[in-house]
Amino acid sequence: MKVENEPIDVVISWVDGNDPQHKQKMQPYLAKLGRISDDLSGPTRFRSVGEIFYCVASIFRFAPFVRKIFIITDNQNPNLDIFIQQNFPESKIQIEIVDHSVLFRGYEPILPIFNSRVIETCTYRIPGLSENYVYFNDDFFLVRPVKREDWYRDNSTVAYGHWRNIWLDKLLWIIKPLRNGHKPVGFKDSMLLSALKLNRKWKYFHLEHIPHPLKKSVLESFFAKNQELFLSNISYKFRSAKQFNTQALYYLLMFDANRAILTSTKNIFLYIKPVKRGADFVNRKLITFAQNNDIKFCCIGSLDLAKDADKKELLSWLKDILKIKF
Repeated sequence: MKVENEPIDVVISWVDGNDPQHKQKMQPYLAKLGRISDDLSGPTRFRSVGEIFYCVASIFRFAPFVRKIFIITDNQNPNLDIFIQQNFPESKIQIEIVDHSVLFRGYEPILPIFNSRVIETCTYRIPGLSENYVYFNDDFFLVRPVKREDWYRDNSTVAYGHWRNIWLDKLLWIIKPLRNGHKPVGFKDSMLLSALKLNRKWKYFHLEHIPHPLKKSVLESFFAKNQELFLSNISYKFRSAKQFNTQALYYLLMFDANRAILTSTKNIFLYIKPVKRGADFVNRKLITFAQNNDIKFCCIGSLDLAKDADKKELLSWLKDILKIKF
């Protein structure tokens, strides 16, 4: 089958941390943890302000070639059906909810899980998932049209990111100051660990907060041959400094096989984290988008912590460019 005819699915991890039943389920495990910190188990890792509606709408609007969207949940449902029918009545994209009980079939004793890195390690296990699939967090958005070639070309995957020096970043981690009694678990730390798990000595691949195109068979084959790594990475209820980033590991495997196309995110990716910023921060970001027609990927991090005015402005901006109504 030619690349242009192969199905492409999207996988989104989602949780409604405002749900009282979810809070109740999590509470005993938080109590055992003994401490709560934003980098590991803070509320901002679970709270939702409706980003899933905009994330899904952005795929319908700007990636109409997608076959199916799988949304991974823990006994929850974002209830998107009416919203999608109102805004995209002609679309053929299907949506399927994948419960944790399905994703972790055969590994039920580890449940419940409150850890996105565990989920990311298991995305390839979704029943019926296409060989080529793109992983989103629910705060990832497409903001202009994308093509299949933005994610896959022939038998290769587009790898958005850049190389970083292992030794320099290991040194930076060593001198990192403690916070709340431990060293904060940073985004790049899990990517660095991915390289170390593969015995890399000099450089590792650094991702951005951007949709990650993956191939199911590559992860399936690797974890079948490295079961101990798989079991280790899915063994933590909450995020841990001992976990590697599955997407970063995947791209290293693809580079080894000469099947990854290194691509810079400069000028095509807009990252917005409207937390503890100046009064003009959001406006400047939106001006950057308006002035650069190449930007097609966006992440809005920690929107739940933003000031009400910034939250309203950003959601209104997304609503306008996606041409959606509620």
